Amino acid sequence: MAVSLPYELFISLRYLRAKRRSRSLSVITVISTAGVTVGVMALIVVMAVMSGFEFDLRNKILGTNAHIWVLRYGDHGIEDPAGALAAIRQVPGVTAASPFTYNEVLLTAGGRSAGSVLRGIDLASSLETTDFRKTIKSASVELSAALDSARPVFPPDGILLGSFLAGSLGVGVGGTVDVLLPLGGDLSPLGVMPRMRRFTVVGVFQVGFAEFDTKLAMIGIPAAQALFRMGSAVSGIEVRVREIYQASAVAETIRARLKFPYFTRTWMEMNRNFFSALRVERTVMFVILTMIVLVAAFGIISTLVMLVMQKRKEIAVLKSMGATNRSVTGIFIVQGLLIGVTGTGLGLLLGLTIAHNLNGIVAGIEWLFGFKAFPQDVYLLDKLPSRVLWPDVLAISLTSVLISLLATILPSRQAAAVDPVVAIRYE
Repeated sequence: MAVSLPYELFISLRYLRAKRRSRSLSVITVISTAGVTVGVMALIVVMAVMSGFEFDLRNKILGTNAHIWVLRYGDHGIEDPAGALAAIRQVPGVTAASPFTYNEVLLTAGGRSAGSVLRGIDLASSLETTDFRKTIKSASVELSAALDSARPVFPPDGILLGSFLAGSLGVGVGGTVDVLLPLGGDLSPLGVMPRMRRFTVVGVFQVGFAEFDTKLAMIGIPAAQALFRMGSAVSGIEVRVREIYQASAVAETIRARLKFPYFTRTWMEMNRNFFSALRVERTVMFVILTMIVLVAAFGIISTLVMLVMQKRKEIAVLKSMGATNRSVTGIFIVQGLLIGVTGTGLGLLLGLTIAHNLNGIVAGIEWLFGFKAFPQDVYLLDKLPSRVLWPDVLAISLTSVLISLLATILPSRQAAAVDPVVAIRYE
């Protein structure tokens, strides 16, 4: 049984076929389709790379920081960490919690010095709240044994340094580092002397995020409490939740349970400026690359305008046979949409293929031209992150088709305005 097409679609398909006398029109049609294809392909690849970067950086940040920090107003920190931990672990959605201390210090080694944030951690519970183990670049025998034990305990006089921080101090595993407290020193005959304690480097970690690798150092909580004379208090408690995007709701529950003077900060709040900048950059890149599709839309307009001028006689004949203005408009709208949908489909196919094979393509280009596109020591990337988000793909597809549809309005109205009497008389 033969399937009959609506005559508007049938005529649109006939107009798209190349003829000897309309070769230039066919070339413009191909160029317009190619323009839409390139625009959609570029959008897919760039959005996938930017989503990959955001996902990769988010994982690096959460590899060192937990999802929620629970803190307390005042200078004394959390004086009853055991009670606070017990209450927090009972909150629905919480999977782990760990105490920590947080202070700014000066590190010195071999005549070099660097300002640092010194964090005291409970190794056993910290392994549950963060991806701390994955960031370890090198470790001493003592730290490796502690990490592999059933109840990990941080080496008493050990310190863990970020990779860039260790490099700036010129120390590695087995070296020694002096921790100085510029404020709150001890009174001596020579005046107030800063407190100092020497630690042995038991490991070097690399998160891949400059804020941590250049500024962060870690020691055990007992050593931090003794160094800063905190007694049994801690600076705060870090919390891991089951769903990272439910961190705000869980934090609200924790605040309600612990009450004032406790407060919370989620990973989104602590990195708000960074992730806001990434979102703005994604939006700007989407708008800029959409301009490629807009340029291709002018090709669709020129194609349809030339077609209307060439087919004035045929349009007049159709109208004289009973075709309405709406049907004539539909013919050229369908033709423009066919160009847009074809270009969008090809762009999606090419863009998704490139996005899913991006690292192989980059490796081939590097081998062909003999250069390194993303040196690992500079970008801290072993591969170019790419992550296809289907809402992005849907938004790109709809935007491309919508632009193609809008491009058909002017030429289709021009076609509907053709007067059959005038057109037949002068054609």
